[in-house]
Amino acid sequence: MFDILFSTSGDIIPLILRITAFVVIFPHGAQKLLGWFGGYGFKGTYGFFTGTMKFPGFLAVLIILGESFGSVLLLVGFLTKFAALSIAIIMFGAAFLAHRQNGFFINWNGNQKGEGYEFHILAIGLLLALIVGGAGVYSVDFNLIGKF
Repeated sequence: MFDILFSTSGDIIPLILRITAFVVIFPHGAQKLLGWFGGYGFKGTYGFFTGTMKFPGFLAVLIILGESFGSVLLLVGFLTKFAALSIAIIMFGAAFLAHRQNGFFINWNGNQKGEGYEFHILAIGLLLALIVGGAGVYSVDFNLIGKF
C-alpha cells in the first residue's frame, strides 16, 4: 500500500507540477479557509456549501480542508498522490456542479453569468500527472520511500 501511495521517480518535472498546482490551488483554499484574497473564510464558505449548495456539513469541511491543506501537501510533496486525487475530485465537482452551466471559457470579458470550467480541466490534468507520476525528487515522498 505504501509503495503505491508514495512511489515516485527521481525526476524534477513533478516538482514543477507541484509548485504550479500549489500556486493556483492554494489561493482558492485560503479564500475558503482563512478569508484571504477576498474569500469568505471558513464560516462563510461552510454556510454557502451547506445552505446554497445543500452539501452535507462533512463534505463542505472536506472541500475546504482539501483545497487548503492539500495544496500545501503538494508543495512539500507529502502524500502527493492522495492530495492530488483529493483536489482533482474537488475540481471535477466544482466544474460539474458550479461552472458547467457557464460554458467552457473563463469569463475574461465579463459577458457570462459566471466562470466556465476550463481552469478546472487544466487543474485536473496537472493533478492527474501527479497521481500517475508521484511527487518526484525534492519531495517528502521521495525521501520516505525513494524511487520505485
